[in-house]
Amino acid sequence: MSEAGTRRVAVLSDYLRIAPGLADWHQLAPWAVVDFFHAPFADDDALVEALAPHEALCLMRERVALPRQLLERLPKLRFVVSAGTVNRAIDFEAARERGIRLAGTGSGDAREATAELTWALLLALSRNVVREDQAVRGGEWQTSLGGMLKGRTLGLVGLGGVGRIVARYAAVFGMNALAWSPRLTEARALEAGAVSVPLGELLARSDIVSIHLPLTEETRSLLDVAAFAAMKRGALLINTSRGPLVDEAAMLAALRDGQLGGAALDVFDREPLPGDHPLVGMPNVVLSPHVGGFTEEVYRTWYGGMVEALLAWFRDEPARPLSCG
Repeated sequence: MSEAGTRRVAVLSDYLRIAPGLADWHQLAPWAVVDFFHAPFADDDALVEALAPHEALCLMRERVALPRQLLERLPKLRFVVSAGTVNRAIDFEAARERGIRLAGTGSGDAREATAELTWALLLALSRNVVREDQAVRGGEWQTSLGGMLKGRTLGLVGLGGVGRIVARYAAVFGMNALAWSPRLTEARALEAGAVSVPLGELLARSDIVSIHLPLTEETRSLLDVAAFAAMKRGALLINTSRGPLVDEAAMLAALRDGQLGGAALDVFDREPLPGDHPLVGMPNVVLSPHVGGFTEEVYRTWYGGMVEALLAWFRDEPARPLSCG
């Protein structure tokens, strides 16, 4: 390792330029200099050029992936701390082989924050909030007709930490909740106030489908052409989990022909979403920039945890573990 005070720490993906004010980074001064990066890197070459001098990286969830080929191009890297407890975008085996220690932080209320945004998007889509906001600003009045949630069926594709909270909200709004996930049991579904059904039945019966699964090889493109064809015509889709869980081309086709009545999306195949993407021009789509778990309260937990993890590393003490899921 470098001598005390000369190590370089990189804090990545601070898009809002808030990291310096949400944790006491000055505690690290005896050991290291901290550099904050506020914009995405154009490509891997730009990332390597910027991060080559750094021995430690602070990752904001999975915004920056660290596959083997990238780790091999960062020979000085010795420590990585990621916000939260899980990061599937790091090659754990390659990190261990290179002697790179990995650590996580507390999660705070990230699940609750994501569930709240899910419900905000659901309401905005079902009542055409964004469309009517734009209409009023343009001098129009009452241009569309929304629908109530009471008595409708919500299909939860995934009933983990976030899905269970969303199911609780559904009950408050008088909705019926169906749920499916690869290993969901009837008992766990009932505990959450939902009924466990096969995925095909969930799609066929649900007025609104909300996705709450991790992205794995098993779940990638889970909602494909066949899945959209199985859904009720005019059903709505909410995705606050991961973009690649949905076959984007199939979703676009379903939105265009009316099989899918609308979509509210916080996550995408490519992030940031390009300004010329087809989704941007669709009036039956509500978009948000992957902010599900990102609130001031959660950021304070994550950034504070990063400082704690770095201090533990500098002192050669155990840090909070990080999982690959």
